[in-house]
Formats: sequence, structure tokens, C-alpha cells
Amino acid sequence: MSEAIAYYPGCSGLGTSKEYDASTRAVCEAVGLSLVDIPDWSCCGSTPAHTKDHTLSAALSARNLQLISGMGIKTATTPCPSCLTNLRTANHRMEKADFAKKVNNLLDDPYEGGVEAISVLQALVENIGLESLATYVRTPLKGLKVACYYGCIMNRPPELMAFDDSENPMAMDNILATMGADIVPFPLKVECCGASYGIPRQDIVAKLTGKLLDAAVSIGADIVAVACPLCQMNLDLRQGQVNRAGGTHFHIPVAYYTQLMGVALNIPDAQLGFDKLTIDPRPILNKALAGAS
Repeated sequence: MSEAIAYYPGCSGLGTSKEYDASTRAVCEAVGLSLVDIPDWSCCGSTPAHTKDHTLSAALSARNLQLISGMGIKTATTPCPSCLTNLRTANHRMEKADFAKKVNNLLDDPYEGGVEAISVLQALVENIGLESLATYVRTPLKGLKVACYYGCIMNRPPELMAFDDSENPMAMDNILATMGADIVPFPLKVECCGASYGIPRQDIVAKLTGKLLDAAVSIGADIVAVACPLCQMNLDLRQGQVNRAGGTHFHIPVAYYTQLMGVALNIPDAQLGFDKLTIDPRPILNKALAGAS
């Protein structure tokens, strides 16, 4: 059993990406990564807060970091790249005393630093390790061709995120390869999907997402694995919009890497939430696994 880590699910984890939260918790429990819930956690500000006020944005994240510090835990993990960016940015900016003072003036209890925020992806690689993860595999994903899509902020900017390669990250590839999947090299693994422009500018998201889907299909992927709720939404939920805008016929499943890990670890389907995805990946999964047996 690894050292306990504070778990920050993020707002989407309790809403639009419940399946990501559920599969993350299930996978971490299965491999011995001990997650401790943060009492009374609150929104980190996600995408919009920093565009309005950097001090307020940092305060939203610092409040959660202070709660974690009060738990006596020094490391926090989150499955959401946007939350991770905000937590790490707050820590970085509060290294300056004058900025930290402004932020702490907005908090009931000041945050004095000392809590490191990392992604669940990083925690699995560094706290558990690939060799150890391999020992938990019960149903190898052999025959399943996976394109791993990281999105544009999981590893960037590199001086802030400080994990994996910023242009060619491999953590997800390596984890799913350890689960037995056939990883197809995905050249657009850190290209932007359009992010939150899906609401004000569907045309932009349709173009960017369409490019990603086309690349995945072109290299023969059966499924796209993602680590970001917003990326998952754009690539999965919006495939219909992409098809209407570009006259295409994409129909490729887009699942969280933790869901695919769950299959390999024999975690019950009810805990993985495949039914919450727009394009059900289970027919592809069943076909691939049946062919490999």
C-alpha cells in the first residue's frame, strides 16, 4: 500500500465526468493507491477564473491546498488537467510573498505552501510504477489498438507541470501498454481539441476535433484514450457536430484511460461507467478481447 494522497475530484468529476471519477477511484483502490477525500473542497476556478482575476483564481485553488495541508498530507492528486494546472499555478505564484499576501487576505485560513499537486497519471507511474501495475492485470487488453490523447495542458507548460515530455508524453501509452493494449503512435497527442470553445465557437471545435478523430482513424485506432473531461466531451459527445460540419462519418469510441485500465484489472463494469459515454466502447472492447483469446 502506497502513502496516502489527498484526492481532488474537481467539479466535473461529480457531474459531467462521473465515470472518470468512479473509474479513477476503482483503479486506484485496485492497485493500492490510497486516495483520501478532502473535506469541504470547493471549485478551483477551472478555465474561466484566471481570465477574470489572477488573485481570485489562486485563492480558489489555495483554499483547497490549505485544506489538504490541514489534513497533514503533503501530496494531492487530481484526474483533471485543468484542476491540476490551477493547483500548480497557485503554488507557483504564491512563491512571491506579495502575491501570497493578497491571496491569503481572501482566505479564512492562510495557505503557507508545502502541498504538491500531481495528476493521477503521474501518481500511478511514480507512486505505484509500471512493474507493479503489471502484476494487477487480469484480462490483458491484447488486440485493442489504442491512440492515447493527452490534450494540450496535461504536460504543458513543462516548467510548471514538470512531468513527462511536453511534446511526446508517454505515461498513458506506457500504462495502457502495461495493461496489454496495442498502442498506435498518435502524432497529435498534445494538439488542442478546442477546449471550452465548444459552446461559443462550435465551428472551431468541430475543425480541431475533426482533425484529431481523422488522425486516430487514419492510424487504425480502435479507440481513443483520454485523461481530460473536456477533451473527452469534445471528442465523444461532439462527434455528431463534427460529422455534420465536415460531412464525415466518425464513430470511434473515446474512453478514459482509467476505464480501459479497469477492464484489464477486472473491475466490474458498473464501476467503470461505460454507459455514460456517447459512443459505447464495449462492442469494440469485447471484439478485441475475444479475438485475442
